[in-house]
Amino acid sequence: MALAYLAVDPVRAARRLLGAVIAGRAVSAVVVEVEAYGGPVGGPWPDASSHSYRGPNLRNSVMYGPPGRLYTYRSHGIHVCANVVCGTDGVAGAVLLRAAVIKAGVETAVLRRGVGVATTALARGPGNLCSALGITLDDNGIDLFNPESAVRIRLRKCSGAVAGPRVGVSKAADRPWRLWLPGYPEVSAYRRSPRAPTPGRSD
Repeated sequence: MALAYLAVDPVRAARRLLGAVIAGRAVSAVVVEVEAYGGPVGGPWPDASSHSYRGPNLRNSVMYGPPGRLYTYRSHGIHVCANVVCGTDGVAGAVLLRAAVIKAGVETAVLRRGVGVATTALARGPGNLCSALGITLDDNGIDLFNPESAVRIRLRKCSGAVAGPRVGVSKAADRPWRLWLPGYPEVSAYRRSPRAPTPGRSD
């Protein structure tokens, strides 16, 4: 049932991941901000900002399914980011986990992030989220619905999501494919890429 719930387009999957509980290595958190990413030209949801836009390769192969797998990568050579694969097997799509509220294992998250980090900032931003939950590049491809996996996710129905443009992308920058739950200080601030076209001129 959970896998079928994610076998949909990335934006719908993003909505369904809001409010989900993600648990990894002694820390669990509620997802409050996500970003949808599509696939290559010729696919059902082409997306120039997606890692899969130019087709499958060794790096992005997990994005092509099956849904419910974890796709991890290193951003700017520094931060590990985590995505939940969605869509049907063989069709690229994923949802970036951008921010979460730590619900259990706060002490462990603080040790991983640093004692000077505010509680509300422990998992704010995709790199910080992975750091707080102990998610690494080695987790790439794991089944998030396997109870034996080091990182697991449990979907919960949630409503009231707000949508807006994605953060920091230079292509397809105006798509309202970032979704978040309002009222949470853990949600990251919007920052438009300086390389993106003038607002309203980017698909």
